[in-house]
Amino acid sequence: MRKTIIKVSLVFLSALLIALLFISQTNLLVYQFKPIEPALYYQAKQIQEASPKDTLLVMTWNVKFGGARIDFWFDCYGDRVHMTEEEVITNCAALAKKIEAVNPDILFLQEADIDSWRTPGADMVQYLLDNTALNYGTYASQWQVNYIPTKNLGKVNSGNAILSKWPLKEATRIALPLLTEQDPVTRFFYLRRNLLITKLDIPNSSKPIYLIDTHTSAYSKENTRLVQLKILQQVADSLVKAGNNVVFGGDFNTLPPGTKKLSKFDDSVCKDKDFLEDDYTKERDWLLPIYKSYSECIPLEQYNLNEEKYYSHTVNGHGFWNRRLDYLFSNLSWVPNSGMVHQDEKTGGMSTMPLSDHAPLTGLLIK
Repeated sequence: MRKTIIKVSLVFLSALLIALLFISQTNLLVYQFKPIEPALYYQAKQIQEASPKDTLLVMTWNVKFGGARIDFWFDCYGDRVHMTEEEVITNCAALAKKIEAVNPDILFLQEADIDSWRTPGADMVQYLLDNTALNYGTYASQWQVNYIPTKNLGKVNSGNAILSKWPLKEATRIALPLLTEQDPVTRFFYLRRNLLITKLDIPNSSKPIYLIDTHTSAYSKENTRLVQLKILQQVADSLVKAGNNVVFGGDFNTLPPGTKKLSKFDDSVCKDKDFLEDDYTKERDWLLPIYKSYSECIPLEQYNLNEEKYYSHTVNGHGFWNRRLDYLFSNLSWVPNSGMVHQDEKTGGMSTMPLSDHAPLTGLLIK
C-alpha cells in the first residue's frame, strides 16, 4: 500500500512538473516575448490633419497606468490594487487634458495599460489617441500576464507606447534582459522590459526619424538596469551609424551624472526589500556615455546648476518631485532652453502632481 501511494505521488509530481514546464513555455499564463517581434499599431477614430513643421515638440510621460495618486500597495502608502471604471475614466481624462494643453507632435508613454483588471479593461492608448490631437500610435507590452496571483492583481497588459501626429511604421519590440536577482517564480510573472522602436516619416522632411521609447527596470539591486541602458545606446548608435536620425527617451529609473542627492529620499517608506529604490550611489555615472554621444533636451550643465527645477518623480503624492528619472535624447539639436519638466502651474500651466507619480518632460527638437 505504501509503495502504491509513493508511486502515485511520484506520478502526480512528474505530471505537475511537466504541466508547469509546458505552461512556462507557452502563452497560456505569461506571454513569452521573442527577442525581436512586431509591435502593435493604433490609429485615432478621427484623424486630424497635421501640417509640416521645422521643429517638433517631443514629450515623454510615465502615466502610471492612469492610477493618478491613488495609494497603491506597491508604493507602500496604501493597499489599493484595482481601480473602479469611474476612477480610470476620470484619471485618463485628466491625462488627456494635460496632453492637449501641451499639444506635442510626438509622445512617449510608459506604463500605459490596454487590458488589465486594475484598470477594468481600459485601453489607455486608444483613449488618448481619441481624446487628443495625436493620430497614430504603436505599443509594446512590458507586462502581459493572464493572471497574477499576488494581491489578486489578475490580468495585466501594460507597456510602452509612442503616439504621433503623423503615421508610424516599422514598429518593433526588442526585449531587454530580465532582473537577475529575483527567484525563478517571481521572475516568471514579473515585468519584461523592452525597447519600442518606430519609424516616423514627416512630410517635407529629408529623412525619417527613428523613435525609441523605453522604461528600464526599477528595483534593480545589481547591474540589470545598466545592461539595459547599454543596449539602448547600442541600438541608437546602430541607427545613427546607418545614416538615420533618432530620438529616444522615457523613464530610465536612474539619475543624471552630477546629481547631488543619491540616497535616503523622503518619500521612501517601503519596508519590503522588493520595492526599495532609494540608493543610486553606484549609478552616478551610468548615463554619462549617452550624454557624451547625444544631446539631451535639458543639457547636463543646465541640470547641474539647478537640479530641483528638473525633478520629475516622487512616490509621495502629498509631497513634491524629489528626483529626475525621465529623459529625451537625440542626435539632432534641441531648441536652446526648450527642455522643461512640467512640475506645476508655474512650469507648464497645470498641476501634474495629482496626475501621476511622474511629471511630463518636453523638448523642442530641430529637424
